[in-house]
Amino acid sequence: MSPVDSQEPDPRRWRALAVTLAAGFMSLLDVSIVNVALPSIQSGLGASVAGVQWVVSGYALAFGLVLVTGGRLGDAFGRRRMFLIALSAFIATSALAGASVNEGMLVVARLLQGVAAGMLTPQNSGLIQELFHGAERGRAFGMFGATVGISTAVGPVLGGLIIAAFGAGTGWRWVFYVNVPIGLVALVLAARLLPKAPRGDTPVRSRLDFTGMVLLGLAVLGVLLPLVQSEQGGISRLWWLFPLAVGLGYLFVRWEKRLVRTDRAPLLDPRLYTETPGYAIGAAIGATYFCGFAGMWLVFAMFFQQGLGYSPLESGLLVTPFALGSAVSAAIAGRLVQRWGRRLTVTGLSLVAASLGVVAVLVPLVPEQAIGYAVAAPLLVAGLGGGMVISPNTTLTLDRVPTRMAGVAGGALQTGQRLGTALGVAVLGSVFHTGITGAGENYPAALGYAMACSVAFTAAALLLAIVDARRHPHRRLSEKAPSVTNAGPLE
Repeated sequence: MSPVDSQEPDPRRWRALAVTLAAGFMSLLDVSIVNVALPSIQSGLGASVAGVQWVVSGYALAFGLVLVTGGRLGDAFGRRRMFLIALSAFIATSALAGASVNEGMLVVARLLQGVAAGMLTPQNSGLIQELFHGAERGRAFGMFGATVGISTAVGPVLGGLIIAAFGAGTGWRWVFYVNVPIGLVALVLAARLLPKAPRGDTPVRSRLDFTGMVLLGLAVLGVLLPLVQSEQGGISRLWWLFPLAVGLGYLFVRWEKRLVRTDRAPLLDPRLYTETPGYAIGAAIGATYFCGFAGMWLVFAMFFQQGLGYSPLESGLLVTPFALGSAVSAAIAGRLVQRWGRRLTVTGLSLVAASLGVVAVLVPLVPEQAIGYAVAAPLLVAGLGGGMVISPNTTLTLDRVPTRMAGVAGGALQTGQRLGTALGVAVLGSVFHTGITGAGENYPAALGYAMACSVAFTAAALLLAIVDARRHPHRRLSEKAPSVTNAGPLE
C-alpha cells in the first residue's frame, strides 16, 4: 500500500525532499550561470551572437514545451521512474554541453538539456504533493522556495568565480560540468529514497493523450518562439505565430473536453481550472508575477555590465540582496501559509511592488558609482516580499489538486510561469533598449523605465491576489491528500 493510499506519511519524506531540492537547484542554477557565461562561450567557441542567444533561449524554449507532458508522464509512469529518467538525461546533456566542440553542438545539447529539465521539474512538485500534506506541505514548498532564492543568488556569483578560475576560453565548459557531480549524488539518493508507485491495471500507452500533447506543444511553441527570439526581431518576424497559437489552444481545449465527455484520460483536464478551488487564479497570479520578476534579472545584468562596465561577478554580487532575502523569507513563509493563506501572498506582492518602485525612482537620481549601494536595501526588502509569493502561491494553488494529477497540475503551473518569464524578458528588455535610445545612452533612466514596467506586472498580480483573498478569506490548507479514488468532479 502506498503512502497516499494509507494516508500514512512516508518516514523518508524529508530526505526524499532533499533530493528533489537538489534537482530543482541544478535546473534553476543552469539558467543564471549560463547568462553570465555567454561572453566566455563566444570567446572559447568563436560563437556568433545569434548562436549564444540560442544557448539561452533554446533551453527556455524546450523547457517550456514539455512541462505539461512531463507532468502527465510522471502521473502515468510513476514520478519516481520519470524523476530518475529525467535526472539521468539532465546529467548526460550537461556533460554533452560542456564537451561541445562547436556552436551547433552546444545549441543542440542545450535544447536536449531543456527537454530533460522540463521533464524533471513537474516531478519535483508532484512528489512534494504526494509526500506532504497540510502544514507539512507548506513547509516543504517553503524549502523549495528557499532553494529557488539560493540558486538565484549563487548562480551569477558561482558562474563568475568559475570563469575567473578557468579563464574566458574554457571557463564556460565548467559552468555545465558542475551539474554532473551534483546530479550523480542526487541520482543515487533518489533511487534509494523516492517511493515507488503502485502498478496500474491500464497500459501506459492507453492513458496518454498524444493528440493533446501535439496540440498543446505547438500552441506553447507559437507563443514562446517569438518571445525568446525577441532580441533578434522575433516578434516582428514571427508575429503570425501568436494567432496560430490561439487557434491551436482553442482546438486543444475542445479536444480535452471531448476526452472528458467520452471518459478517456486527457493530457490536461479542463476541470482542473474550473472545479479545483484556487487553481486557476493561483496559476494566473504566478504567471503574472513571473512577467515582472524574471525579466528584471536580464535588465540588471545589461545595466551593470554594459552600462556601468562591471564584471559578471560584480554584477551578480550586486543583485544578491534580492535572492538572499527571498531565500530567508521563503523558508519562513512556508511555515506561515497554513495560518495566513492568501494574505501572505498579498503582503509579499505589496513589498515587491513598493520596493521596485523605490529602485525605479532612485536609480536615475543617484550618482552612477553609488547605484549598487543605493539599490541594495530596496532589493533586500523586495526579496523578502518575493519569498512570500512563489512558494506560498504554489502551495495554495496545488493544495486541492488530486494527487493523481499532481504532476500535470505542477507542469501546467510551471508552463504559465515559463510563458510569463518569456513575456517579461521580452517586454522589460524592449523597454530597457527603448529607454537607452530615447534617453541618449542614459542607462540609469532606461533601468528606471524597466523597473516601472516590472512594478506594473507585480501590481497586476497583487490585484488578482486581493480578489482571491476577498473571495476566500478563511481558506486553509487541506490536512489530507485529495482522494485518488473518490467520485469527485475530477475523477
